[in-house]
Amino acid sequence: MSWEVVIGLETHTQLSTRSKIFSGASTAFGAPPNTQASAVDIALPGVLPVLNRGAVERAIRFGLAVGGTINKRSVFARKNYFYPDLPKGYQISQYEIPVVQGGSITITTKDGVKTVRLTRAHLEEDAGKSLHEGLSQAASGMTGIDLNRAGTPLLEIVSEPDMRSAEEAIAYAKTLHTLVRWIGICDGNMQEGNFRCDANVSVRKAGDAKLGTRCEIKNVNSFRFLQHAIEFEVRRQIRLIEDGGTVEQETRLYDPDLDETRSMRTKEDAQDYRYFPDPDLPPLVIDEAWIERVRSEMPEFPEAKRHRYATEYALPPSSAVSLTALPALANVFEATVRAPVDAGLAANWVLGEFSAAVNKAEIDPEDAPVSGQRLGTLLKRIEDGTISGKIAKEVFDAMWAGECGGDADAIIDARGLKQISDAGAIGKIVDDVIAANAPIVAEYKAGKGKAFNSLIGKVMAATKGKANPAQVNAILRKKLGA
Repeated sequence: MSWEVVIGLETHTQLSTRSKIFSGASTAFGAPPNTQASAVDIALPGVLPVLNRGAVERAIRFGLAVGGTINKRSVFARKNYFYPDLPKGYQISQYEIPVVQGGSITITTKDGVKTVRLTRAHLEEDAGKSLHEGLSQAASGMTGIDLNRAGTPLLEIVSEPDMRSAEEAIAYAKTLHTLVRWIGICDGNMQEGNFRCDANVSVRKAGDAKLGTRCEIKNVNSFRFLQHAIEFEVRRQIRLIEDGGTVEQETRLYDPDLDETRSMRTKEDAQDYRYFPDPDLPPLVIDEAWIERVRSEMPEFPEAKRHRYATEYALPPSSAVSLTALPALANVFEATVRAPVDAGLAANWVLGEFSAAVNKAEIDPEDAPVSGQRLGTLLKRIEDGTISGKIAKEVFDAMWAGECGGDADAIIDARGLKQISDAGAIGKIVDDVIAANAPIVAEYKAGKGKAFNSLIGKVMAATKGKANPAQVNAILRKKLGA
């Protein structure tokens, strides 16, 4: 029997505001439990929520980025359910009228380009966190509640069930992850829970128009785990149906240790949450002037930037895609090119030496000790023949370490690394190498091409890598009669 997989994703994106969505409490990660939970967050009697304007602006930015409709009037609702880490007994969210409706995300897989439609993106507050491990010995076997996350601003982005494989779901999640970081609404740190996906998975017989019963896999914060969870769930549902069973609508949890999904609870429908407009919050009104101001501050989108890199700088598509994976990386590249230096050389260095150093240091590109401007200065010294590409790597390491204030020219001068480009000086060294290595010269003249490379290496060694490689090659060939 042939089966079709149907997947929709709900993504909880933590917005990059410094304070919570309805209070002034900090959203900083890593604070001791319950030290960032204000009176509003823990629902003390008499407190009232006040909407964070920054969260709304980030929602507008997202709506513009995906081509969605930004509702001029949206409403906050109370989503009622009872859980230990939900102090109010309800979550403030949006239901019937979200801030953003519609829009789409374009993904690329091995099968080509596909558009995934978005249903909505709505603002809401996060709940707290239940802690089952890491408690004191006295609290062993108990569950602790940390309300630091309570009230953290989220933009929940809901897709239509347009994806037909785990591969498409991962491509969508990664594309969305790149986008929210690109437009500056989320730092995308999945380890800290700032970008979490719920996958709604169902299967149906190929050609059947009716959707199967879906199961929701909750709070997956890794692309690899998301793929494994979907693949397992698809196999589970198909096996269950083929064995004569019925898929029950439920919420499931993915266990990465066992690589399986497990039932958490029966899946609720909207009516179970008893949504109603929050009486403490007036409707959110967004006028056209606000939208246009946000639009004027929007950055160039990754797809447009990739196209520009390919046309303006003649970069291959793979380089353009890699450079636009992070806004900061694209900024470094553009600052490097403005030196000005050849775009291909700049791309190779930004994606090579620079990215390797950033990854090794486990820092973001914008925090790197070598700026794009300074990297451009270094690459200019390769282009004008001051240093070779090999020596440039030595200079880059010194710049990264902060030597001479990270100034490429100062490091080159201090270390005496200027390339030898004088033909007469190189010619004399070549003569000395030929004279001292008669057996290798004989091998070369006997037709062994590798002998020539050996002689090149000896010339470079004699000059401590400072000789101009192209000149060494040309002079050596001329003297050997090649």
